Amino acid sequence: MAARRTAAALLLLVLLTSCTGNAGPEPGHGAGPPPTTAAPAPSGHPTDAAWVQLMVPMDEQAVVLLGLAAREATGPGLRPWAARLRAELASELGDLRRLRDRMGLPDTDLHKGHDMPGMVTDQDLDDARAARGSAFDSLLVAQMHDHLRQSAQVSRSEVTAGTRAEARERAGTLVTARGGQLAALAALCAGTPTDVPEPFACPSDHPV
Repeated sequence: MAARRTAAALLLLVLLTSCTGNAGPEPGHGAGPPPTTAAPAPSGHPTDAAWVQLMVPMDEQAVVLLGLAAREATGPGLRPWAARLRAELASELGDLRRLRDRMGLPDTDLHKGHDMPGMVTDQDLDDARAARGSAFDSLLVAQMHDHLRQSAQVSRSEVTAGTRAEARERAGTLVTARGGQLAALAALCAGTPTDVPEPFACPSDHPV
């Protein structure tokens, strides 16, 4: 069990540190002042804090993208699917924010400007706003598929490696929800729900 908890904590750490930001200074141009580091979490284990501070911006960005689908999605069944998923993530986001506040964590986005697995970036949102028709549909499905899978992965790590009971419980609830949400996306792509008149072709490089 100890080995599993350690492995899960390392997985969450790897995902959190796999983001890419601006490159550092070139040789000969000076390193400048040392970068500031995030303050330690006022309460709870660092794994719990890291999970909450990752999940909040992930859901925030995903909710914005799903909101665009209300007017831009064209594929069969995409708009009602996106509306349902947006409502679910918005409710989940409220729970995560309240948990963050109870833990005494700041409401700043520590991952702003970073490109990390499952995160809908500002550039992704700009691309979505510029896309039309099937291009928007493919972007929406690909981004949400990545978001659902990656958020489930880091949440499983929190369940295994976290120490704060309510954080682990919230992560477990999220993992269960992601199973149903990914199944709904798979059904949408296959055209099996009764409200989908024909299959919607998921991007081949982002299979469900």
